[in-house]
Amino acid sequence: MRTSYPSDISREQFEQIRPLLESARKKTSPRRVDLHEVFCAVLYLLKSGCQWRMLPSEFPKWRTVHSYFAIWSEPDKDGV
Repeated sequence: MRTSYPSDISREQFEQIRPLLESARKKTSPRRVDLHEVFCAVLYLLKSGCQWRMLPSEFPKWRTVHSYFAIWSEPDKDGV
């Protein structure tokens, strides 16, 4: 269990947006990282303004978080 941060959302809140986040990822292999933890890391980064490499070590690796953020930030086929 990691430290709780003010930027975290609950698992229940996360379950409401999980389908949207999962639909953005190409399904090539099974996920090895907890998507909730990745999303909380992104929220932490956006709230704190820290650099990618300065994410607390209890979050997934910064490169993993950055990769998901880049995927989630791309516009979909409708440009949204």
